[in-house]
Amino acid sequence: MFRRHRPAIQVKTAEQVELMRAAGLLVGRTLELLRDAVKPGVTTLDLDALAEQHIRDNGGVPSFKGYYGFTGTICASVNEEVVHGIPRAGKVLRDGDVISVDCGAIVEGWHGDAAITVPVGEISAERQRLLEVTEASLWRGLAAGVAGARLTDMSHAIEAHIRSEGAYGIVEGYGGHGIGTEMHMDPLIPNHGAAGHGPVLEVGMCFAVEPMVNLGTKETVELDDGWTVVTVDGRASAHFEHTFAVTEDGPRVLTALDEGEAWLTRLGVGQNGTET
Repeated sequence: MFRRHRPAIQVKTAEQVELMRAAGLLVGRTLELLRDAVKPGVTTLDLDALAEQHIRDNGGVPSFKGYYGFTGTICASVNEEVVHGIPRAGKVLRDGDVISVDCGAIVEGWHGDAAITVPVGEISAERQRLLEVTEASLWRGLAAGVAGARLTDMSHAIEAHIRSEGAYGIVEGYGGHGIGTEMHMDPLIPNHGAAGHGPVLEVGMCFAVEPMVNLGTKETVELDDGWTVVTVDGRASAHFEHTFAVTEDGPRVLTALDEGEAWLTRLGVGQNGTET
């Protein structure tokens, strides 16, 4: 069985990390399927049905469906919707939109969780840049997730990159989390803050890191449906997420098809997370 740290952070054995990789790979492949399916005229409920079929056909169970009453297999958040958008038959994607798709799957009791934000047709340069900045900030956070680091080293890396790229709104009140035998576990991982705080990262810890970045201000509000979070100013938002494991050789990104090799190499992260 897994060990516990302080005692809240679940630490996995190598065998348990492999089970999480199976769940993560299913999530990653589902998101790639949905990325290809996003186009003008498609509804968010169409995408949801595709995701559920793919997860179940490949031996998984959707993490989100039924979670505190949530009705979807995915969260589908369009334009000013930041996170937790409910898939709907009447939500039709249009050229120029951006859609955040958040997906989770369970395989043999272990969870994977990841998100991408995808352009619908041709989008503005401003929105394209938002997607690029948000995704790059995720990878900088992941690159900081090495054994011996502090939890908020990831938070600081995310914030520092976003701040260096312009006057974006970094969403507060939502963030990354521990993950394993449950989808949401301790600790919360903010997307902002000073480095050097929080628990020391240990081999076998697994986290989901997920920056949410707005074109306008950081202010958000939850709609009356009890789920959908939107920007107060109505401007677009982006959301990217991966699940990763802390290993002796650096971050292992369980929901990335290549386990993060391309991005981490680009960022100069080599063995044990050291810069090359």
